[in-house]
Amino acid sequence: MASSDAYARASGNAKPIAVRIGRALFRTQWPAQVLNVYADAFGNFRIAGLHLSGVRFHRPLTRAQFESEIADLVARAFGAAPVDEVDVWASVPLRVGKDLVVSGDLARPTSRTVFTVSVRRNESADALRSRLRQGTGVFWDQDWTRSALK
Repeated sequence: MASSDAYARASGNAKPIAVRIGRALFRTQWPAQVLNVYADAFGNFRIAGLHLSGVRFHRPLTRAQFESEIADLVARAFGAAPVDEVDVWASVPLRVGKDLVVSGDLARPTSRTVFTVSVRRNESADALRSRLRQGTGVFWDQDWTRSALK
């Protein structure tokens, strides 16, 4: 199941790397659901992206538990593939009317980003956890944080 999920939810110009990371991540049912894994390569630089759902948690989460999940996801991604950076973001769907254009040049957004962090390979897990707690180099949508994380 993890292999088929990894392939189906992988994308980017370095898809084999995304699949490797997906196989490592999709073996676990994370409280904050991993929706997609992206991987791109630019010359010798490889970057992975982990897209999480900001809704439909598998169980209620506190901010500390969400931070812990982020740190664990990043560590597994680095352990699974030779990437230089891992970007993690969570988004929530936006309500769109049935007559609104959602693709093409006149497209309206269908989701809103509520959390982002970028982590370089040389950053320690402790440094990442500290950054998440302090909010340094991290985007937290305050309304989402108050309503989604208990």
